[in-house]
Amino acid sequence: MAGEDKKSIIRNRRKQKQGTVISDKMDKTIVVSEVKKIKHRYYGKSVIKKKKYMVHDEKNISKNGDKVSIMEMRPISRKKCWRLVSILEKSK
Repeated sequence: MAGEDKKSIIRNRRKQKQGTVISDKMDKTIVVSEVKKIKHRYYGKSVIKKKKYMVHDEKNISKNGDKVSIMEMRPISRKKCWRLVSILEKSK
């Protein structure tokens, strides 16, 4: 039983991110863009950082513009090591 508790703790430490779906044209794969606003370390100006993630969407339920939550997992392909957890907000 102690082994099961340890596995669940490790699973809970997986990275989770939120972003917007920017492409859903592939089968069982979506592209999610994460946007962060950070301050420049020297100048202090706000800078926008963008990063794209290939995400596994087993049921093809998300569409362009949806806000989604994703979680890190084992690699499925060369670029895809994230999976869809939930859709936070549907696009209009």
